[in-house]
Amino acid sequence: MSEQFLITTIDGNGIARLTMNRSELRNAFNEEIITEICEAFGRFHSDPDIRAIILTGAGKAFSAGADLNMMKRAAGYSAAENKDDARRLAHMLNAIYTSPKPTIARVNGPAMGGGLGLIAACDIAIGSDSSFFALSEVRLGLIPAVISPFVIDAIGSRQARRYFVTGERFDAVTAKDIGLLHRVEAAGALDRAIDETIADILACGPSAQDEAKCLIRAVNHREIDKNILDETAGDIARLRTSDEGKEGIGAFLEKRKPNWVAQ
Repeated sequence: MSEQFLITTIDGNGIARLTMNRSELRNAFNEEIITEICEAFGRFHSDPDIRAIILTGAGKAFSAGADLNMMKRAAGYSAAENKDDARRLAHMLNAIYTSPKPTIARVNGPAMGGGLGLIAACDIAIGSDSSFFALSEVRLGLIPAVISPFVIDAIGSRQARRYFVTGERFDAVTAKDIGLLHRVEAAGALDRAIDETIADILACGPSAQDEAKCLIRAVNHREIDKNILDETAGDIARLRTSDEGKEGIGAFLEKRKPNWVAQ
């Protein structure tokens, strides 16, 4: 039987959990993990029963980033082959970033290099207080190129200017301070924190969550002008008359649970 690089489970609430399963290599991602994550997100995107996706690592690490053996093989590729290989990584990160489902990085341990790209691509990141991080590419004579749009979106250019060029290690509290993590918990409380976040997600309209994520991408870094004011006014007008919008407002006024919440 071939090795299972990505373990996928789905619970009764429609919460999908993807576990990178290379604990002996600190869940460094290889070609197979990249492909399997892309395929899993492709399936989940169109599945109305999936309410949220959790990404985590097996064992004591979240992800050491790209597998060095994969990078060694890439050193022998042509320029075109190398670009195609990098595009596969970019596609995986973008599949996470643009998912219509809420995504959570369960950061159970250290994350290095490309592992930070996985965290930054998720909507919510909750980490163990024993985790540590580094954008270590420069120490290998490389740069965090493919992950940079996602990491800079998470931590901002000012913090990137420091951590991209030093490759230094930083702890979970610093990761929260700079915006990479939203919440830091003791290892034993990590799953409780995840469960609390899942409960909040399940209380919300699934279509509205997708729309909210699209809204952020549509308005981020744009000037507040007539165009954006008209667009956002149109968005809320459209959703007020949608089936989910009418159900949510009706449930609130009638003091009952909306139909997307388990009765």
